[in-house]
Amino acid sequence: MSMKTIDAAMVQRCFLAGAKRIEANKEYINELNVFPVPDGDTGTNMTLTIMSAAKEVSTLVNPTMEQVCKAISGGSLRGARGNSGVILSQLFRGFCKELREYQGISVTVFASAFERAVETAYKAVMKPKEGTILTVARGGAERAKQLAEEGEEDILSFTEEVVRHMKDVLDITPELLPVLKEAGVVDSGGQGLLTIMEGVLDALQGKETDFTITVSEPSGQRAAGAANDAISTADIKFGYCTEFIVMVEKPYDAAEEVRFKSYLESIGDSIVVVSDEDIVKVHVHTNDPGLAIQKALTYGSLTKMKIDNMREEHNERVIQGASQLAEKQAEAAPRKPVGFLAVSIGEGLNQIFKEIGTDYVIEGGQTMNPSTEDMLNAIAQVNADTIFILPNNSNIILAAEQAAKLTKDKEIVVVPSKTVPQGITAIISYMPDKSAAENKERMAEEMQKVKTGQVTYAVRDTSMDGKEIKAGDIMGIGDKTICSVGSDIAEVTFELLKNLLDDDSELVSLYYGQENSEEAAQALADRIMEAYPELEVDVHSGGQPIYYYILSVE
Repeated sequence: MSMKTIDAAMVQRCFLAGAKRIEANKEYINELNVFPVPDGDTGTNMTLTIMSAAKEVSTLVNPTMEQVCKAISGGSLRGARGNSGVILSQLFRGFCKELREYQGISVTVFASAFERAVETAYKAVMKPKEGTILTVARGGAERAKQLAEEGEEDILSFTEEVVRHMKDVLDITPELLPVLKEAGVVDSGGQGLLTIMEGVLDALQGKETDFTITVSEPSGQRAAGAANDAISTADIKFGYCTEFIVMVEKPYDAAEEVRFKSYLESIGDSIVVVSDEDIVKVHVHTNDPGLAIQKALTYGSLTKMKIDNMREEHNERVIQGASQLAEKQAEAAPRKPVGFLAVSIGEGLNQIFKEIGTDYVIEGGQTMNPSTEDMLNAIAQVNADTIFILPNNSNIILAAEQAAKLTKDKEIVVVPSKTVPQGITAIISYMPDKSAAENKERMAEEMQKVKTGQVTYAVRDTSMDGKEIKAGDIMGIGDKTICSVGSDIAEVTFELLKNLLDDDSELVSLYYGQENSEEAAQALADRIMEAYPELEVDVHSGGQPIYYYILSVE
């Protein structure tokens, strides 16, 4: 029997099936990471992104198409992690912009939505690369359009052919991106997208799927530097943690959002207001949740309401995570012109960022990329007119830029630092007498003068950059290539450094990780100074996981 249209309930099932499918296969997708390092996280990032939306989609009962689309678009936008997650959220956003106008989805509508999804995702990436998730998505959209123009009407046959073509496109990604071919893998983001589409196909074919959605929050990610000590209930100024989503039905522009935030600030603290078209997510700590709810009702209807008594919860357990103390500090501090927010991992590196003037540190990076919503929550804690964000990882830049676009009451400047040493240099290079734009340009220029090296171990056998690598080998990785491979950490690090040095090098900074000792790091520093007496060598405890050393050469 032909399936010519699908309704909102089936779209809901398809989306949840796609989410469950990638969740079940995320580790396989992680293993497709080009570099054989223990932080390949594409599968994890895409799973957390789609699960953020799936959590909202799963609660809808007898939904309309508009309700499903709002949950998919808004949930994935806020939960987006890593470049692959941000691109996935933009694909969903574009797709839903087209779908929400219809109650029944035909092949023609599906094809148009797919095309709009690809257009939206390409616009979100400054320099799109072929051989990636974007290529696989575009291949699917092109085949969808072709089938629609040929007169295909059966949704099931249409989706089967689109998925088949996306698999063919994925298989040729190594031919489009040489680094994939050298590593012997297909693009991990493209594999993730295909996996989601295979889940969609499962639902259309009527396969049994457990649609129960459970979202495990990533562990270890928190505000750095604040204490984890027990806090007295007397220190909790506002007792109720209040969260809800406003389905906007009345005029609500940027000016109105500023007024809404000002009102919330008059009745509480820890304010987070995130707007996504006609959805507004609200978080506030207050002693009278009813006042926040009454004000929100003047803009539209409310959903996802949640009110927690923080004093009661405190009596049940010791408060973890330090975010409350950071919020109190932000509240007490007067508004200032400029603030800094950095992503870091490791107690030593976190402390270094604080010492050079960072207002708020998000723990994350290689092993766990902060989401767009994590960025927004951090932005809310920095009481400044202009906030510079240092992502310090190429896989976090898009999430930071997405958070910047969603922030209305502060100027957000994302400095595209790709490593921790670059981020440190960028902050040190800030000039108070220059404008935000001038400082961004200066910081970007200065951090390009820094060479970064990282030392870790291989998680699989591979051949890359002319080197045969076995699982368990120690690798020295430069800014773009694997520079040294061996079995001894100190020897591999020394060889890596030799590849980073040039005639202009003056300063080497060694940040040793949590699996290394200060004695081993100092011994390596002594060896470097003996071999290169013209160099100044500093040793710092970084405390970072996975990487035995992070090197900075200036």
